[in-house]
Amino acid sequence: MLDECARLLDEVGYEMMTTKEVARRAEVPIGTFYQFFPDKQGLVRALAMRNLEAFLGRITARLAQAHLSDWTEMVDLAVDEFVAMKRSTPGFAVVDFGKVLAGPSGSVVKGTDRMLDAAMENNAIVADRLRGITVELMGAPIGPGLDRALFVAVEAADAVLKLAFRSHPDGDPDLIGECKNLVRRYLAVHLPTG
Repeated sequence: MLDECARLLDEVGYEMMTTKEVARRAEVPIGTFYQFFPDKQGLVRALAMRNLEAFLGRITARLAQAHLSDWTEMVDLAVDEFVAMKRSTPGFAVVDFGKVLAGPSGSVVKGTDRMLDAAMENNAIVADRLRGITVELMGAPIGPGLDRALFVAVEAADAVLKLAFRSHPDGDPDLIGECKNLVRRYLAVHLPTG
């Protein structure tokens, strides 16, 4: 059902997607759909969580192979993985880790800023999960300063990458480069380089 949801998001966008059509394409009775998801938003929430887990898995796998010298290279790697998913993962152009876009380059659908967790904004969840990877694999210092810095970095990257994909369907390469530069320079104040 999540795969069909992702494909439908690319085809018709969030507003036009229906639970009935997702169930029909997934070849499951609508009652079965509602056993797993309370509504369309619940389905999209599950897709956003799956996307986040896939993104973090891709980063972790690449970090295990890359043997980076310091965290600045992790910034590039994370941005590259996000861009790759935006270009190739079904539905990711409409819903990456939470906020739902009306279409691949549309406006944000109201009420989707807490899709991953009712208590926290989507980017706070993403920053927290990235903090775990940064501390575990890169040896970053633990503390509220790191937490705040990563949250600000994720917010900034999110804004610039949304701009990059509004500017060009595959993401404006110059803006993607600016995103990496912005995040590296900002985090340089908060994290030691190796």
